[in-house]
Amino acid sequence: MSSMAAAISVPCSSRSFRMGRMPFLGQKPTSKFPSSVRKFDPFGIRLGRISSLTVCFVAGDKKMDTRPVEMDSSTNPVADSEVVTNSNRVVEEKMARKKSERLTYLVAAIMSTFGITSLAIMAVYYRFSWQMEGGEVPYVEMFGTFALSVGAAVGMEYWARWAHEALWHASLWHMHESHHKPREGPFELNDVFAIINAVPAIALLNYGFFHKGIVPGLCFGAGLGITVFGMAYMFVHDGLVHKRFQVGPIANVPYLRKVAAAHQLHHTDKFNGVPYGLFLGPKELEEVGGDEELEKEIQRRIKLYNK
Repeated sequence: MSSMAAAISVPCSSRSFRMGRMPFLGQKPTSKFPSSVRKFDPFGIRLGRISSLTVCFVAGDKKMDTRPVEMDSSTNPVADSEVVTNSNRVVEEKMARKKSERLTYLVAAIMSTFGITSLAIMAVYYRFSWQMEGGEVPYVEMFGTFALSVGAAVGMEYWARWAHEALWHASLWHMHESHHKPREGPFELNDVFAIINAVPAIALLNYGFFHKGIVPGLCFGAGLGITVFGMAYMFVHDGLVHKRFQVGPIANVPYLRKVAAAHQLHHTDKFNGVPYGLFLGPKELEEVGGDEELEKEIQRRIKLYNK
């Protein structure tokens, strides 16, 4: 071995012996060594008198290691079991906290969805029933209400896209930043924007509900469109993309899966924040050449969903 050296100790005793009769050598030789042999003495040892030679081989360490031996906790079964137990406890606590957060947000989402949806349906029904009390159907007003409902829902996508880039990632970043960091608790500061967008929707619905005519009808339609967009945004953005609650079968809708993948790329900053919109996010990525990355993200989300 490289770390071991063979140390040889050759002690010589002072006691001498004559090569006389030895039991294992047989009879004492009768003739003496020839003079030529006696003269050949390279080691300075007289052949008639030979000192005893003891050869000892001692295996020693070439370099002694005096460092103290440290116990490795990884080889200690007790330490291993404690580490595993602590790790399992941390994971269980984290899962329980996440489950509680999702349940809290799910209750809030269900209450707000059913509350707003029921109010919107009742408002539409009673408003048009009051309009037709005189026997005449206000077709122009009804058409304007539904047309502006669709227009407001589509327009909200463009408004959200502009506000996301020009406001939320600019002067209002101190609020929106909470959405780009790991969330602590069921809610985040960025949720304030949902309340801000709900204020004009409620105001428009209220004015359009308690007044008759073309203008109140258009206001009612605008408030209804903003409400529909807000509910769709909550399910797709908060539920499907960020998994703040379970969304059920809408996760299997191909285009919504594409929308979710596009918004996930927004959080990676691979294309300088694009897309800033939600439902038209895939179109934004197509304009900046992000089709390949979008397809990779879609496949990744499909694998995660299947697991």
